[in-house]
Amino acid sequence: MIATVRTALRSVLHWKPLAPAPRAGEPEAPGAGEQPWTGGGAAALMALTERVPALAAPCRMHPAVYAVEAAVADWARRTGLEADPGVGFHRIAGRALAEFDAAAAALFAQWLTWLFHLDDEMDEGPGRLEIFQGLLEGRSAHPLEAAFADLWRVTSVRMSDQWRARFAANLRRHHDACRAQAANRAAGLVPTLRQYPALRRATVGPYVFDLVEPCLRVEAPAWLHGCEAWRELVDACNDVTAWCNDVASRAKERGDGHNLVVVAARELGLAEPEAVAWVLDRIAERCQDMNRAARRLPLDELGPRVARDVSKVACAYLAAPRAHIDWLVESTRYARP
Repeated sequence: MIATVRTALRSVLHWKPLAPAPRAGEPEAPGAGEQPWTGGGAAALMALTERVPALAAPCRMHPAVYAVEAAVADWARRTGLEADPGVGFHRIAGRALAEFDAAAAALFAQWLTWLFHLDDEMDEGPGRLEIFQGLLEGRSAHPLEAAFADLWRVTSVRMSDQWRARFAANLRRHHDACRAQAANRAAGLVPTLRQYPALRRATVGPYVFDLVEPCLRVEAPAWLHGCEAWRELVDACNDVTAWCNDVASRAKERGDGHNLVVVAARELGLAEPEAVAWVLDRIAERCQDMNRAARRLPLDELGPRVARDVSKVACAYLAAPRAHIDWLVESTRYARP
């Protein structure tokens, strides 16, 4: 049984499916053979598909992606948030969780919708850090607080106290990192290359990686989260998605020093195109780290059912980078300037 699970996990590491045709009027992500844009926007990320085997082919889209889109739109209306179809959070969830049921993809897409609204509030909104306090105290006056309460009720119901504590710790970690980032901005400080990775892992919303388990209706053993291979898998996936976002959002966030392209350009004395190339090199390295970590997961120490559940979560992590790149390229959120 464990050998079968390992075979399934290896197949994901080398999986090269074809993307389905989009619905009429929808954007289509460029393939690996297309000429990548050489600027600092999302299209620059397509160069990675020529260099990293695991990123070579677009992800398969969930067959029920339009039902997922409808579920997200309905939830957003109920909670007072906006679900812009051009931004398309249902499409990143549909790619990352294409092999799972529509309910899993819809719940993950709803959380992504909430997370990016929170990110925008931290960058541009009037409430800013006060929103976090409302979340931690269980308030529901702000739409973000109400939407969080709704998602938390659905998500946490089947999870253990240990999982809930880990999620809460990562929510606090996100709060503390956003506070540190706000302090940097107020003081005109730019983090160093040594400081930036840990700060970025926290500002990206580290609990998003905890959410894969309840979305798939599984739970990895608590001890596994302390395992070096598992931590490296999660951290590398976090770094890849966060740094890809930095490349894509450079023009959108011009003037903000909390971006790996900016940090690299400043500290290494690089022009922006050179800094983008440097970041792409680091992303490629972290993709390799992620795949090596997946191969080192201690599946032999787990029972057959638990090993299968852990493999499902790992497969979702492994699918996330290419799913995220395709979404960054097609989403109106990161349209080229």
